[in-house]
Amino acid sequence: MSRSTVPSETILQSLWSGYGRLVRHHATEEMPSLVVKDIRWPPARSDRSHLRKLRSYQVEAHWYSHWASRVPATCRIPAFLGLESLDQGMRLTLEDLDAAGFGRRTSSPQGADLDAAIGWLARFHASFLDVSPEGLWEEGGYWHLETRPEELAAMPGGPLREAAPELDRKLREAHFRTLVHGDAKPDNFCFGKAGRIAAVDFQYVGGGCGMRDLAYLLDCVLDDRIDDISAGTWIDAYFTAFAEALADRPEKAHLASAVETQWRSLFPVAWLDFQRFLQGWSPAYARPSARLERRIRQELSKI
Repeated sequence: MSRSTVPSETILQSLWSGYGRLVRHHATEEMPSLVVKDIRWPPARSDRSHLRKLRSYQVEAHWYSHWASRVPATCRIPAFLGLESLDQGMRLTLEDLDAAGFGRRTSSPQGADLDAAIGWLARFHASFLDVSPEGLWEEGGYWHLETRPEELAAMPGGPLREAAPELDRKLREAHFRTLVHGDAKPDNFCFGKAGRIAAVDFQYVGGGCGMRDLAYLLDCVLDDRIDDISAGTWIDAYFTAFAEALADRPEKAHLASAVETQWRSLFPVAWLDFQRFLQGWSPAYARPSARLERRIRQELSKI
């Protein structure tokens, strides 16, 4: 390769807690642009947080190596281009979604963007309904109770802390389970034109109730309009898209109504469970306002 065709690179961001970096390798005459997740393990760590992150990267590598090819075209994700194991980490090479037309990001999707994100989740959940999460997290998501004992201990006393085991039990024992993305915040969606959308970051993909993803996404978007979470407009849109996607699986299409009935009842449970995590993860930052506290009490009274 000549000097003029050696790919240059741009560091897009550091990975969470210093575990490496995300790098774009720019296009040359010989190769298109691509993105490398360059993951490095910090030395001499064995605490719970480190082991959780280590497992998350192993899950993501397994997801792209063994599961990504099963994702339908209606749930756009970056194409998997390669995996290299290192002594203290790994390199995951993926399609550059910016070059594929998904170059727009927003931390607060509204209108068509929010509809697109909700639709992506609904189609994803429908595609993997009743599928066993082999090689992934048995329980997807990064905040569920089993992985967060320190956060539970840090929570202030009160009804939400007392309800934590019951909230977790209800979500875990949901009859209908699917694969959840596990970190469905707006920053993990890439937007294109006319409602086109793709999702990235599958470190916490695994089994679970689809409401874990939906409650998390809507809480991120509607945090200053918390009463809207129970308004139903976005939940209705989710289940409409879910039923349409499930119709493409004839052997499962008849389950759409039963799944909706159960999961609707679990939406407030998933939302409360996420509030439990926030209050333990950063008690000072996540101290609820009087309005949020009222909403938490109202939803707890229905459980």
